[in-house]
Amino acid sequence: MATSLHGNVTSMTQSGHGSTAAPVIRTIGFTELGLALRRGWEDFKAVPSHAIILCIIYPVLGLVLARTVLGYSVLPLLFPLAAGFALLGPFAALGLYELSRRRERGEQATAWDAIDVLRSPSFGAMLGLGALLLALFGTWVATAQAIYIATFGYEGVTGISDFATRVLTTSQGWWLIVVGCGVGFLFALVALCVSVVSFPLMLDRHAGAGDAMVTSLRAVARNPVPMAAWGLIVAALLVAGSLPFFLGLAVVLPLLGHATWHLYRLTLEPELNPQPLPPRAPRERRPAADFPANLFPWRRKDDA
Repeated sequence: MATSLHGNVTSMTQSGHGSTAAPVIRTIGFTELGLALRRGWEDFKAVPSHAIILCIIYPVLGLVLARTVLGYSVLPLLFPLAAGFALLGPFAALGLYELSRRRERGEQATAWDAIDVLRSPSFGAMLGLGALLLALFGTWVATAQAIYIATFGYEGVTGISDFATRVLTTSQGWWLIVVGCGVGFLFALVALCVSVVSFPLMLDRHAGAGDAMVTSLRAVARNPVPMAAWGLIVAALLVAGSLPFFLGLAVVLPLLGHATWHLYRLTLEPELNPQPLPPRAPRERRPAADFPANLFPWRRKDDA
């Protein structure tokens, strides 16, 4: 009888804490994908300046990257580097998830609020998964370079026209396109499976990196066709945003970031008993004249 009572108490305790139960995955379809994109577009229109400020680094980086690649005659790496945006995008959009989360709750959404994601209790887990995606990106670039060298050797290209002629008008070029796209698809598939809902889940429910990746894999396994379609949508939008010298990424990246948050909301059932976090202590304002002492707070306590 005591054992039975203990089991009942344990069961009640676990049911009263949402953190002990795995997130419930919904079955979604193409309708939910369109809804996520529409809601993402609404978020972008509501806070366009904030989204562009957060993502302006990417088109600027793209322009610098293009100039650097052309200047050093390593043009074959331009496409793999640009395609890497799809691998790093889920981590880079953390601030956009925060904006969508706040707007969903009816709270004020500003650029400073987006930076508040740095104070999330699960930010360390986000960094860990971000490092994994960065390693995946580096492996993809190295693999793409190895495929090009295996196809054309170490001989450099003289310009865009020479590179286009090699790739588009020779049998080696067609082989490069097929193999490169196939390998790139595998890398993108891995990134999609482990991150499609991972970062929003860590931000929203403060899950660990391992639990978030497992939940993401479960979401893909439950909805393989819609998730594959979502990956194609992301790839198509990134290509469209990259065509005019990466300038379109200033719109495409925030749109996809906001839409990913709403896809997460549509894919996972909401928590039944969310555990509130303790309120954060307000930051103490100190006069600028005390700047040197501000660096050593323990000295101020000793003096007091």
